Amino acid sequence: LPEEHHISMGDVLRSTIQAARIDATTRDMLRDQCGIDEQTSVLEPSRNSPELIAKVQRYLDGSEAAPPSQLDWLEHCVTAGLLIPDDWAERIIEAQLRSNVAIHDSIFILDGYPRTRGAAESLLRLFNDLGIDVIKVLHLSITKAEMKSRAQGRGRPDDTDDALDLRYEFYIEHVQPCIDYLKECLGTERVALVDAHQPAYATSGSLDLDRSIRAVTVSALEALGLPRYLLDLDENT
Repeated sequence: LPEEHHISMGDVLRSTIQAARIDATTRDMLRDQCGIDEQTSVLEPSRNSPELIAKVQRYLDGSEAAPPSQLDWLEHCVTAGLLIPDDWAERIIEAQLRSNVAIHDSIFILDGYPRTRGAAESLLRLFNDLGIDVIKVLHLSITKAEMKSRAQGRGRPDDTDDALDLRYEFYIEHVQPCIDYLKECLGTERVALVDAHQPAYATSGSLDLDRSIRAVTVSALEALGLPRYLLDLDENT
């Protein structure tokens, strides 16, 4: 698939925040389309939900720091691995999909979203509005220990041990119920669980990363319905 057909929620958030810090057009889009403003306090009652305000107040308890802006809080959540408000995530991904009309009638991958039942409900409504069909939901699963090992190996500053613990807790509390909801709406045949940890080893005993990735890729392609004989390709292909 072309690179622009792989929409990673994490990458969208990080690139949007980075662009908003230097680009007025992006800041205007965040304010007008997503309700996220660098000038508006995240504690402003008329612009934020009571649930969000309570969450931020718990975080700031005892702190003398000035309340963060909405954009500051978004950046903090992404950096610290915290849940961003559902309505913010929904508006950001909606803006991303509505602005990319070329992919509506094509195959594309939405990576890392939705992660809550509310987000799934909103996304399915958006897909219906845009005429986008869901081919398959691929639920890639690994253990907590493997998740930490991979994340800490990629060297991102937001991959701290505490942040990773929070992400795993979030998965248990929110992502699994989201998957269950998608099964209800789409049917269990369109939601596939894929083992994302299938290590292959070289004769020396070291991890063969290419073969490991290929094993997971083949499992994902099988889940998409490709017949096995098309996947029995030479490993160098």
